[in-house]
Amino acid sequence: MADAKRHLMICTCERSMPLDREAIARGCGGCGITQANHLCGADLPLFREAIARGEPVTVACTQEAPLFREVAAETSFVDLIFANIRENGGWSKDAGSAGPKAAALLAAAEPEQAVAPISFESDGIILIYGRDEAAIEAGRRLAGRLDITVLLSHPENVAPRPVDDFPVLKGDIRTAHGHLGAFELTIDGFALPSPSSREVLRFGASRDGAVSNCDIILDLTGNPPLFPAPDLRAGYLRADPRDPLAVERAIFQAGDLVGTFDKPVFIRFDASLCAHSRSGITGCRRCLDLCPAGAITPNGDAVAIDPAICGGCGFCAAACPTGAATYAVPGPEGQIGRLRTMLSAYHAAGGRQATVLFHDADHGEPLVDALARYGDGLPANVIPFRVNEVTQVGPESIAATLAYGGSGVVFLTRERPRHDIAGLRQVVDWSNTTATALGFGSDAVRIIQADDPDRLRADLDDIPLGGEIAEPSSFMPLGGRRSLMETAFRELHHAAPSPVERIALSQGAPFGSVDLDVGRCTLCHACVTACPTGALSAEPDRPMLRFAEIACVQCGLCEATCPEDAITLDPRLDFAAWEAPRRTLKEEEPFLCISCGTPFGTKSTIERIVAKLEQKHWMYRGANANHLDLVRMCENCRATAMVHEGFDPSAPQRRPVLTTDDFLRARDAGKDSGSAG
Repeated sequence: MADAKRHLMICTCERSMPLDREAIARGCGGCGITQANHLCGADLPLFREAIARGEPVTVACTQEAPLFREVAAETSFVDLIFANIRENGGWSKDAGSAGPKAAALLAAAEPEQAVAPISFESDGIILIYGRDEAAIEAGRRLAGRLDITVLLSHPENVAPRPVDDFPVLKGDIRTAHGHLGAFELTIDGFALPSPSSREVLRFGASRDGAVSNCDIILDLTGNPPLFPAPDLRAGYLRADPRDPLAVERAIFQAGDLVGTFDKPVFIRFDASLCAHSRSGITGCRRCLDLCPAGAITPNGDAVAIDPAICGGCGFCAAACPTGAATYAVPGPEGQIGRLRTMLSAYHAAGGRQATVLFHDADHGEPLVDALARYGDGLPANVIPFRVNEVTQVGPESIAATLAYGGSGVVFLTRERPRHDIAGLRQVVDWSNTTATALGFGSDAVRIIQADDPDRLRADLDDIPLGGEIAEPSSFMPLGGRRSLMETAFRELHHAAPSPVERIALSQGAPFGSVDLDVGRCTLCHACVTACPTGALSAEPDRPMLRFAEIACVQCGLCEATCPEDAITLDPRLDFAAWEAPRRTLKEEEPFLCISCGTPFGTKSTIERIVAKLEQKHWMYRGANANHLDLVRMCENCRATAMVHEGFDPSAPQRRPVLTTDDFLRARDAGKDSGSAG
């Protein structure tokens, strides 16, 4: 446990579930344990006694947490955390063997993590975007609470109102940007209503490109949404006008969007680590291609993540190969630390073949709860692990789970996810390829898409029990995300049942090598300049190109930058190469300046240039053949020679300008030669 001196309060919940106190004691060694049958009722004095001793307390109940907090507040006791061992293990047909899981859940329990928020300010200025009377009726419903403007798209047969208590305009939203409290809209076909409208609302002359700002948008057009991933855009509400219940729900939500609102900053971003582009050439686009909310945009050599738009899905953090983007709720080090504590306690308590079930609070937690209350509950070896979004989990957490002795990893999502989970599928694919090659069995990592609790149980029962690691790793999760990723995969390789040195991965993987076409490469070192991690490097004294595989993130900048198309990416895991020193991809003999002997360029390149110019270019033919020596000189000697010889190699040698005296001399010389003849 993070704190071995915590006191555990466990309860049979009115004898509705068995408790294996001995297994819990083995898993949570060093902790005092108080067992009760009705801790929130008849046995509440036991809780009062525990907090009176002043020791940190973990209560194995989340349902009655408000009661325990209230009792603790009477004595200003604050070091109190909660764990759910009932729905997650005790209420199950396998409850008799769920003692190790209870120990794991208690050991890994921790307080909610505080996250730095971003604030929105909304004054209640709302634009209701619709097409008919439904939008106007929504305006009437909200008129007492919000500042209303209704915008109708191609309105037909809309009756004029007796009193214009809020504006009703016409137009179509061409573009929309922003978020709660700061929307900016560009409207085409914008027109004001005619006050003389009689039977049907008529509008005056229209214009395109009108700009409007508002705090809230209520979209009742039934058209495609104005934003990608509209459910993640704070302040944007949308409902099908043909669905009265959905419209009512949207109206109710809109009425509450006035004031100051806090939203977590889900992603920590370090632009200095970003491998998006260099010198205008694009490399890594993983986060840009995966972000469903459109919160990520190019920003010079890096990208920019707008925390006000970010919905917290975590695709970018899971896919980022450098660690520039990391999830903050919690960070990868905290997540892996909990996995370490949990699996260590599970094994110490006698548990075997643990499967870690990653799930979220919105979908997974209610499903697990329903399975416990109305079904067979979770299998005894399946340990639920709640995260903010399952799509935030990266390959480092999966590798760590298996290295710590887990037999499998499962991600629980909706049957029809709200957003494309291609990023999660890619992470699962890489992880499965690695796990299979290292002897953990096929499909050790999988996704279960279920909305029905019984379906969830059936799918979990269908998972074959994998083999166990003889000596699970116990590494401490330290360092940044890239460092954690490297450590987790190293430890996974060391603990693997059947370790191999090299594993081929699919495109987009965060590890790999580069293949160099030595014949094409001119050692120009453009790739070295572009490489953001220093995986490719040059030597100051000799023309060579060197490579460190452990540092390569497969961003593709070297491949895109190489002017000779000599580089291709090779995604893979090569554990031997990780441990080896930098290897030389190409090395040539340097060319020595014929004047001072300083090495510059490569011998093959200089000789190739000389061969192409010799007797083939006007500057280097005939009497100018000695100009080829300039090519064989270093830049300092070349500059000196050009000054002394008055040679301008950038322009053709022109004939001298003739003066009148030159012509007179030529004439006199002609007369003299004639007389002599």
